[in-house]
Amino acid sequence: QLVESGGGLVQPGGSLRLSCAASGFTLGKFNIGWFRQAPGKERQGVSCISSTGGNTWYLGSVQGRFTVSRDNAKNTVYLQMNSLKPDDTAVYYCAADPFYFCPPEGEYDYWGQGTQVTVSS
Repeated sequence: QLVESGGGLVQPGGSLRLSCAASGFTLGKFNIGWFRQAPGKERQGVSCISSTGGNTWYLGSVQGRFTVSRDNAKNTVYLQMNSLKPDDTAVYYCAADPFYFCPPEGEYDYWGQGTQVTVSS
């Protein structure tokens, strides 16, 4: 099971750090993807991190503002989000895949329930 936390309401320009914690399995064996879904829009990939943390990927619109990291000793992956914009408002999800780095959305084995991020003044 994956559980996201850390969402909330923040003003434009603010920061949030999302966490993705695993229970029942060792997260360090999985590649992790972060996704988001805004109201009325399709879910989109935001960032990926490989199981060792050696490879990362970012959606172009978050490059330079978001940073993905992981602490395998704590069985947790993080998404640090800085300089947040209203367009970042969405439900954010993490997903885990044991084999591939940044696979298509449908290939992930485990999903969290999502955490709401709202960027508004």
